[in-house]
Amino acid sequence: MVKLNRIYTRTGDDGSTGLVDGSRVAKDDARMAAIGDVDESNSLIGVAAVALKDAGVSVFWLVALLERVQNDLFDLGADLATPGEDFAPSEMVLRIVAAQVERLETEIDRMNADLAPLTSFILPGGTRGAAALHVARATVRRAERTAVGAARHVALNPLALAYLNRLSDYLFVAARVVNQNAGGDVLWRPGATR
Repeated sequence: MVKLNRIYTRTGDDGSTGLVDGSRVAKDDARMAAIGDVDESNSLIGVAAVALKDAGVSVFWLVALLERVQNDLFDLGADLATPGEDFAPSEMVLRIVAAQVERLETEIDRMNADLAPLTSFILPGGTRGAAALHVARATVRRAERTAVGAARHVALNPLALAYLNRLSDYLFVAARVVNQNAGGDVLWRPGATR
């Protein structure tokens, strides 16, 4: 259980931050950049969930799934912040596991089953909720790129990287579902604005 009595500790005033094992790294370390991008992605998924709630759209089930993803992303941040090459979870070590990646795949397949096949690239827009999901998707893609870059320097859980890859696909399909309920995707028209 996490218990925070103080929000500021002053330990990062020197430009360093602590990892799960107590070691310290620079705040601009590649691992920390990836953790920051995951945190930003999580925040934007929260914005998307609020947009869906506020719109009163008929995808309330999606809000519950997004909240589950947000919890997964906290686990993923802890995973990235845990040095070492043993990626097995334990009572004291949070690691992303195959079941979390597989759950995203199952949800992608379930949502995609009711969508028309894509005949064009789509523009990130449509409804407010779908647009927010697209912003979260783009940020998750950045988090994935940053994590892949960090993995060149330190050992990171391959399942954490797979989760980020699947999550961007999940958010893309979720945005399509939201737009389907409000008139459909906004299609790219190549060269139409020349």
